[in-house]
Amino acid sequence: MTESRQPAGNPGLMNNPSEPPSSAAGTLSSVAYERLRQEIIHALLLPGRKLHIAQLCARYDIGLSPMREALHRLARDGLVSHSDQRGFHVTPVSEAHLDELTKTRGWLDELALRQSIAHGDRAWEEHVLLSYHRLSRLHRVAPGGAEPQINAPWEDAHRAFHASLLAACGSSWLLGYCGQLFDAADRYRHLSRLSNAREVVRVRDEHKALMEAAIERKTEEAVQLLLDHLASTAKLVRDSLQAASDKAAGSGHEPGGRAAGSSRRAVRRAVADPSLAPSSSGRGRG
Repeated sequence: MTESRQPAGNPGLMNNPSEPPSSAAGTLSSVAYERLRQEIIHALLLPGRKLHIAQLCARYDIGLSPMREALHRLARDGLVSHSDQRGFHVTPVSEAHLDELTKTRGWLDELALRQSIAHGDRAWEEHVLLSYHRLSRLHRVAPGGAEPQINAPWEDAHRAFHASLLAACGSSWLLGYCGQLFDAADRYRHLSRLSNAREVVRVRDEHKALMEAAIERKTEEAVQLLLDHLASTAKLVRDSLQAASDKAAGSGHEPGGRAAGSSRRAVRRAVADPSLAPSSSGRGRG
């Protein structure tokens, strides 16, 4: 488990009566951080979108100080960009950034996986097996509805499975960086999902083969399967976002209804030019 980055209070300083106590401020900051993080990763807040602090405070009913802390934490995670002149924005995306992200994630995940296989005990093997079992019983997208929807239990199980493979590496620092890169890559995956009318169906056995190689201590096979898995995901995302960028100027019929088509066009515009993403003053979840 990674250490919490929640700021600690200082009992030696008197609190400002207009601000909540430091512990409460820290809790509110964590709430704001997690809600914004999920909305950015799930592409509810699009790349390049301006994040107006006052509007976010009103939207989440959270004070200025904890909201600023949450945004700075997201900036450290690479999900938000900040400058003195432009304020806070959702970090833009690009093919070059995706390539760099995939390469770096491969380096670190390979190191963590090798260490986990070398040092993991029977409890680690059982954890990997159980994590895969939970993932395999879930649908990738929520059943029902004309449009593919995020299936939160699958998303949680997917993240837990990948984390379980690396869990015995023995370094909380390494796990923290791997988790941060997982979030950044997951944002691209969700942007890819929203930019198309249909979700690309992946072969679930990629995860099964990876699980079996890991618990059977077939290190080289497991590493290659992991790298291939990351590369194939990145290729699907790259192809999807390239198609989205190519279609950004088009205005053809969008399947799934007017609202769904409007959502996909917004994603395509944001991918093609992040400056065209709507600001955080818009209503609704995005």
